[in-house]
Formats: sequence, structure tokens, C-alpha cells
Amino acid sequence: MRPKLVLFDFDGTIADTFQCGVEILNSMAPEFGFRPLAPFDVPRVRDMRTSDLMRFLGIPATRLAKISRRGKEELSRRMDSVQPLPGMLDLVRSLRAAGVRMGILTSNSQDNVAAFLAKFDLDIFEFVHTSSKLAGKGRVVRKILRAHKLKPREILLVGDEIRDIEAAQETGIHVAAVTWGYNSAPALAAIKPDHMLASPGAIADLLRSLPSA
Repeated sequence: MRPKLVLFDFDGTIADTFQCGVEILNSMAPEFGFRPLAPFDVPRVRDMRTSDLMRFLGIPATRLAKISRRGKEELSRRMDSVQPLPGMLDLVRSLRAAGVRMGILTSNSQDNVAAFLAKFDLDIFEFVHTSSKLAGKGRVVRKILRAHKLKPREILLVGDEIRDIEAAQETGIHVAAVTWGYNSAPALAAIKPDHMLASPGAIADLLRSLPSA
């Protein structure tokens, strides 16, 4: 059925932060003692879960929170240069004009997302909720379900990472995996999302195709 709320991931789904993220990660490697990502590593890491990437880079779980926090701080200094992914501004604006309720669920910081939304005049989302890479998004999805008095089948999560799909499957909400973000299309397909979408326009097509309640 057509969702009552469309929940968007931010990094890699709406905002093009991948290359910036790689640069920040590599800049922190000497300080935190993990291996940097070489250009030839990128296709390989696009197939990895977060836990696999940590092992590949040599990051112990005990240091992930600190590295993640520092990464968000570094990203905040570069948010002026972060651009929307092609087609996403028109997509979310058209959904808003059509009366679609939308929120953002991200492991980025509230401040970074707010700066991006303000820059591109995107005061169209009902809320921005954040999760940690350690705790995952499932816990926050449950909070959203309770806060908005929604049933799992009434939410569609749109995201670009394996962990978005896993959070949806853990909580029973529907999920559409987009193929232009952090994880590769084959890696996403292997986790069996409800939908695989190759363009922003496909999100609108999907919503139009779903029957209303």
C-alpha cells in the first residue's frame, strides 16, 4: 500500500557526500592508526557492510564512535561544498507538492543536515532523526513508529546502504534501495530489499504505483 510516511536516508541518497567522506576518512587515518582507502579500494568497499569496512581498514569497534564523531565535525567544515545528488531536489520538492509526508533518518549530525537543507531551501521534511553507526537505525525506526502512531507497513524507507535494508527488515517497514549511493547495486540486491530503484524518478513512479489504503 502507499506509505503514509517516506523516510529518507541522507548521505548517498539525498546528499552526495561519498568522495568528501573518503577524503575525511583518509585524513584521519594517520592519527587513528588505520589504513587509508586507495582509489582501487573503492569498488571493493562499496560491497561491504560497515562492520566489514571496519575490519578492512583496521578500525576496532571501540574507536568507531570517536572516529565517527570526528568525521562529522570535519564534514561540518565542508558542508558548503556538498551538493545534492542529481534529480533529488526536484524529486523531494515534487513529493512535497503532492502532499507526501517525508522525514530524514541519518547517521550524520543534525547540524550538518540542517545546514544542507537550509542551503537548498528544503524546509519540507517533518523531522530529522539521527542514529549512530554502532547502534544502527532500527532503534530509531521504532521510535518514529511510536511517535507518529504508524504501523510498519505505513512507512517506506529510501536508502543506499545495506544497513538501511537491514534496519527496515528488522522493524518490518518497507524499504526501497537506491543504486546511486554508498553500497553497490549487487550488494544491495543480495539483501533482498522490497524495491530496487535506479533513479530519483523511479521513487515517484513507485509511490504512484502503490494502491492507497
